[in-house]
This record gives sequence, structure tokens and C-alpha cells, in this order.
Amino acid sequence: MIDLSQNEHQIQCVTNFQDLVSTPFHGAINALCWTRQLVGDFAEIVEKAALDENITVLDEEALLGLQLSEMGQLARAILLNDLKLLTAYGADPVLNVIKCYDRDDDYPFFPTDVYSFHVDRSPVPTDTFLCTYYGDPSEILPNSAAIQKILVPEIRDELKKLHEGNDEDFEAFLSENCFDLHYQAHPNALPINLGLGHLWRLAIDYPDSKVLPCVHRAPKEKTNRLLLIC
Repeated sequence: MIDLSQNEHQIQCVTNFQDLVSTPFHGAINALCWTRQLVGDFAEIVEKAALDENITVLDEEALLGLQLSEMGQLARAILLNDLKLLTAYGADPVLNVIKCYDRDDDYPFFPTDVYSFHVDRSPVPTDTFLCTYYGDPSEILPNSAAIQKILVPEIRDELKKLHEGNDEDFEAFLSENCFDLHYQAHPNALPINLGLGHLWRLAIDYPDSKVLPCVHRAPKEKTNRLLLIC
């Protein structure tokens, strides 16, 4: 089960895929979760996949080519079905085995990689879907527990030093470099762990969205991670 004790007003749980994709975000709710208890050996999928890069894509052909135990086959069937459901819905799901993401060290005082709390942005209405099957899950924060980093005075001063244009161009500079997508957790804020096997739909930033985008981040991997995302 998902622990809603920290912010029961941000997350709405559903029991099937159709409700996951059709339930509208509203009010403070910007994260929908299809709660599931999956049966299968997802660790075996990770162990038997050929991992040549920090991020390895497992498509249908790669999954079907794995020699698996009975429990591994159950896990594979779930992965294939999730890919099928999201593709039929019109999404473009990708299943990855992640050793680690690239780190952003261009601005040490302001990393913009996925390990930083951030929101996703699109020019058109859409959502982010994700599910961690193995490894450390992603985390989200209530919007009330975070502040845009560009609004933190010390950080804003450093960004102004980077900016080479005039003051009128500063906000565009922040947006063009995705600085405005990143957030800093308030002191004592408690991130919400998204758990294993649950399929999530997160609100993102797009024009005329009726809800705030969901603040989230990737975990710092302790082991290889099996993640579906789109």
C-alpha cells in the first residue's frame, strides 16, 4: 500500500488502468496511483539483461529473448502488458535498466539532473507515467513542501552572475536553461516514496493546466533499477 500519511490530499489511488488515465487531476491532487502488488521476479530481468550502458532500453524483442524462470516469466508478462496498455493509450513508454543517470556538474551550485527535485514541462497537455519494478523508487514532494530554486535569494544571485544579458532577458534565460523547473525542499520536508510495482501518473507543467505540476526526483541508485517511464 502507498503511505499517504504525509500528504493524503496530493495523491489519489485507483484500482485499474482505465481509471488511472481517465481520472482528472483536480484541486491539490496532481499524482494518481494505480496501486498494485505484482508477482514475479523482476530482479531476474535485471540480472539477465545485457547492460552495456548506464541506461539500457529493454524493448519487446529484448524481453522475449531472455531465458527466464517461471517467476521471471511472470515478471516479463507484466512488463509486456504495461507497455501494451500505455502504447494503446497513445503514450510512448520506455522500459530502462538504469545503472545511473548522467550528473550535471556545469553549475555546482545548481544541478539540473533528474536527481534534483523538479517538474516536467510540455508545450501541449500531457502527463508523465512511471513505474519502478526493481531498485529504489522515485520520490515526490507536496508542492507546499518545496520552493522553486530560482526564488531562493542566494541561488538567484548566483544565476544573475551567470546571465550575460540584460534584466529583461533574465526570466527567459532561466526558462531556456530549465532552471525554473527545479525545486528545493523545505527544511524537515519528507519526500513520499512511490514504492515498487505501482503505476503512477504525474501532472506536468503545460499551458493552461488546472493543477500544479508534481515535484519529483530520481533516487541515487544503490543497485540497478528497472523503470518504465513515458
